[in-house]
Amino acid sequence: MANTPLYTLAEGCPVTDPTATQHFGGQGVKGLVLLQDTQLIETLAHFARERIPERVVHASAAGAFGELEVTHDVSDITSAAFLNGVGKKSKVLLRISTVGPEKGSADTVRDVRGWGMKVYTEEGNQDFVFNDIPVFFVRDPIKFPSLNRSHKRHPRTHLSDPTMFWDFHNNNQEGIHAIMQLFSDRGTPASLRHINAYSGHTYKFTKDDGTSKYVKFHIKTNQGVQSLTKEQAAKIAGENPDYHVEDLFTAIERGDFPSWTIYVQVMELSDAEAYRWNIFDMTKVWPHSDYPLRPVAKLTLNENPSNYFRDIEQAAFSPSNMVPGIAPSADPMLQARMFAYPDAARYRLGVNYQQLPPNSAKSPVYSPYQRDGFMTFNSNYGGDPNYVRSTQRLVAFRDKPNTNAQKLHNNWVGEVCDFSSEVIDDDFIQAKAFWEVLGSQSGQQDNLVGNVAAHLKGALPEVQKEAFKMFSQVDQDLGKKIKEATIFAMVES
Repeated sequence: MANTPLYTLAEGCPVTDPTATQHFGGQGVKGLVLLQDTQLIETLAHFARERIPERVVHASAAGAFGELEVTHDVSDITSAAFLNGVGKKSKVLLRISTVGPEKGSADTVRDVRGWGMKVYTEEGNQDFVFNDIPVFFVRDPIKFPSLNRSHKRHPRTHLSDPTMFWDFHNNNQEGIHAIMQLFSDRGTPASLRHINAYSGHTYKFTKDDGTSKYVKFHIKTNQGVQSLTKEQAAKIAGENPDYHVEDLFTAIERGDFPSWTIYVQVMELSDAEAYRWNIFDMTKVWPHSDYPLRPVAKLTLNENPSNYFRDIEQAAFSPSNMVPGIAPSADPMLQARMFAYPDAARYRLGVNYQQLPPNSAKSPVYSPYQRDGFMTFNSNYGGDPNYVRSTQRLVAFRDKPNTNAQKLHNNWVGEVCDFSSEVIDDDFIQAKAFWEVLGSQSGQQDNLVGNVAAHLKGALPEVQKEAFKMFSQVDQDLGKKIKEATIFAMVES
């Protein structure tokens, strides 16, 4: 048939039967298998190598393609081309993941959801690497590996361990607001279509005239936030571990395209010096009463991947990927992640990971000083000079000023020293406000208490005691309720 592909080896050599193996000395089981059989050797060798290193975090995920459409004029705060022009559309790749569990784990477990979004723009790829809660557990990047290890498996038992989880957080209490978000019903979303996403970090919007603003991103689901109780989440985990992956895929297949509204909070640079909260502290939010949400764009997912490995597993996201008009701030966690994420991609996918289909820019790329290395499969720039300031080939450069440079205010200039932040009273104020918000929603405070107790009951008594004290600093009644619920849960079990 004209449209039937001819089976070949990877080098293109046609082969009669992909199930056949070359034998010597007779047909069937009496024959000897020959190592000259290229098809057999290649098939076995490739099978042993068809997995790539699993992500250390965010290993289990769903993904899809879509589009970002600008809905509001934001030309007064950013010169980013993909955000200028109401109605302008850009293709997007979105990957939503759990954080701690390995590939193949149940996706309804209580966990933060990571939001990796790549926008293919005319000025290069813009990556957003967000979470579905607005705050984070630590503000010091050196604690980041330990945080994630405490949420994973015990090095001896290879089991999830409530003692090590709570021991870490008892001794790093700046994350109390994030802990309470995680153990509210928001920690077990009903589906990926029903979650929000937040930058957590402070970014900068910049303009070509040199002006800039601080911003935080908020991506709000248009389907409404919906959650599972811990009992529902556990039941679904046993019945269908891939429930969230299946839900997103089938929704898009049937044409029920999920969408989100993208907002920013905008702050003048001068406000940062005197603001109530340290705006570079990822454990804090900016109250909407101070900095209201400003709508920017709409995100719609409308296309499933044609091959999961190619499009989603090979995708690499990094907060360092920023187009002109968007810039980093002095947020220490952001600064560290801008190194850590591309470094992880180089380990997992190779030094030329940017050439892989989901990571390659749709805009023209000319980077002759980054070439060679394993798995180079583009032109490798031919004979163009591989060193800077060559007279052998003219290279054009962006003719606009670098607006990504960080201007430091006087009170951010000082002596370089070792520093480790400690818990402060401020760390409990926003957590207390969140507790009060839950009190306005029927049953939500009780659910938080029950969720914490169900997990905390497995920790050692001395660790439980410290956790009770931590929650009591948020609210005495909260600490008391968690203690009583934990004791009751231990008796019941």
